[in-house]
Amino acid sequence: MANTRTVTIINGDGIGPEVMAATVRVLEALKVPLEFEYKDAGTEVVAKFGTNLPHETVEAVLRNGVALKGPTGTVVGGGLPSANVGLRKRLDLYSSLRPVKSVPNVKTRYENVDLIVVRENTEDLYAGLEHIIVPGVVESLKIITEKASTRIARFAFDYAKKNGRKKVSAVHKANIMKLSDGLFLDCCRKVGREFPEITYEEVIVDNLCMQLVKDPTRFDVLVTENLYGDIVSDLCAGLVGGLGLVPGANIGERTAVFEAVHGTAPDIAGKGIANPTALMMSAVMMLDWLDMREAARRMEGAIQKVYGNGQVRTGDLGGGSTTREFTDAIIAAL
Repeated sequence: MANTRTVTIINGDGIGPEVMAATVRVLEALKVPLEFEYKDAGTEVVAKFGTNLPHETVEAVLRNGVALKGPTGTVVGGGLPSANVGLRKRLDLYSSLRPVKSVPNVKTRYENVDLIVVRENTEDLYAGLEHIIVPGVVESLKIITEKASTRIARFAFDYAKKNGRKKVSAVHKANIMKLSDGLFLDCCRKVGREFPEITYEEVIVDNLCMQLVKDPTRFDVLVTENLYGDIVSDLCAGLVGGLGLVPGANIGERTAVFEAVHGTAPDIAGKGIANPTALMMSAVMMLDWLDMREAARRMEGAIQKVYGNGQVRTGDLGGGSTTREFTDAIIAAL
């Protein structure tokens, strides 16, 4: 038996505790050498801690090196800064990795979608540097650096090479933002020259969105700045059935947080009907990152088998199964 790894578990808000409990049940059924340490984050713990990201939660992720996280809520237009953004900044989780793949038996307008979105996670407009110049005029600063752009480009090309991918597309708006997006492209070009076996192309972000809707199969790995990646990754999720099916990871040099990228769905929280697929697939990514690849393939295969059979579906996909019934089916398929 391999050495046991401790994973920080962050339930999050809304349906977070429900989809997390379902995912942990599957991990336990796999009998992988994992232990779970539960910590808090999100809007629902502010009253207890005075913050949505307690220091001890960050310390636990640093200590364990890996976390599995449910969705956390963020107030629009006010309130505390996002716990997600705070976690990424404090742990320097510079790469957001989102694989987007067609799910068996889930009917959408597209088939055979298999995309990887690699999003820079630490700067751009998400640096949060904005101020009022005069009443009625606000300035937000877009920060693009050579260091961060080179690092995310290298991550994308390394990922492509290790996973047998053929093409990396750099997403930009350098026709308008010639300095900031121009710097990003320059860094991507330099890194790309180190990977002659990988085809490299550049695509303007608005054109990319149109091309994705027309034919998503013409793309492979997309590498983006922070804001474009946030938008494009959700668009790509829509191609395969929505955010409830798509996993996500935030990866740094020594630490990684794997999380469902959907929202907290407060309208269905506590009803036992949430779809845990996105978090389960995020756990598959975590198992791969921990080099527990056999367990990862078993869990992924079980999810695909349940969808392939088409008998057990949660309400978001037109079925009537509860979270527990769906989870029972996954465990039975292992």
